[in-house]
Amino acid sequence: MSKWQSERSIHEMLKDTPPIRESSDSITSGTEAKFPTSRSMPFPPAYAPPDVSQNGGAGTSTLLRAGSTKLDAIRNWGVSTYKCTKQILYEKLGKSSRTVDTELEAQIEMLRETQRKYNGVLRLAAALTAQLGAAAHTQRALGEAFAELAQKSPELQNQFLYNADTQRTLTRNGETLLAALHFFNNSLNTLTNKTIEDTLLTIRQYEAARVEYDAYRSELEGSGGNPPELLLANIERHRRHYERLRDDSAVKLKLLHENRVKVMNKQLLLFHNAVSAYFSGNNVALEAAVRHFNIHPPPPAPAPCPPAPALSAALASAPAPAPSPATAPASASAPAPAASLDAPRTA
Repeated sequence: MSKWQSERSIHEMLKDTPPIRESSDSITSGTEAKFPTSRSMPFPPAYAPPDVSQNGGAGTSTLLRAGSTKLDAIRNWGVSTYKCTKQILYEKLGKSSRTVDTELEAQIEMLRETQRKYNGVLRLAAALTAQLGAAAHTQRALGEAFAELAQKSPELQNQFLYNADTQRTLTRNGETLLAALHFFNNSLNTLTNKTIEDTLLTIRQYEAARVEYDAYRSELEGSGGNPPELLLANIERHRRHYERLRDDSAVKLKLLHENRVKVMNKQLLLFHNAVSAYFSGNNVALEAAVRHFNIHPPPPAPAPCPPAPALSAALASAPAPAPSPATAPASASAPAPAASLDAPRTA
């Protein structure tokens, strides 16, 4: 078949195909696709945003009110801060007067001085507790070293055992004293940094209210004889706030004084009895002082060595070698308990 015949047959085939416009389902590259539509399911209309003309005004007004409220709060805070700072500066420079309650101010100053002194006592008591704790740890280690040497030195066994028992007793007494001192420190810390601090918080609020009241009062004095109504209302409001906090501070100071005397009386009695009994070597009085205040000392640590039977046997045989500990009979008497202990096993 020649080239001309092939091209002609292709043209004839194209003539037999229906035109593109007659086929509604065909898709041609570069043209829009046409999809069959149905009368029962029409295309949805174009998207339109909801009408917010009515709700939009309410939302805008709410946002505006919230914004204006925040702005008013910030403005009032700034004005109040400026007036209070100005009042404090003028008081320090002597250009403005201040409202003073002489009796209450003296009580507040005494309370702050008491807190400073109690903090000093608390630091010293904590340092003493740490030092005694280190001493008790050293005595415990020394007792263990004596007990270990008693097993390895038969010629000095009795002396090492006596010293080990002494150090263990001192360690137990030291732990009892440490329990009393920890109780004293915790009670003093609660009184100084919680109870007194709570009263001082109310006092700081009272002092801030006093500064605000004096700031508006100074503004009233500088306004002349025709003050605005808003200034008079602010002065009355701050005066009532100041008087209420002044009464609260006076009541809290009175209650704090009664509580402080009661707590310190108990804690100072405990400190005196425990420390004096410990350093005098009166362990009975020390334990009685601790039990009186319902303090539970930690249980004593068990002795690692020597065992109880060996210790009692060594103490029982102590009077025998006393005349001449280096002679032969003394050395012969040392293995005697071992022979008596081995006899039941052989039987």
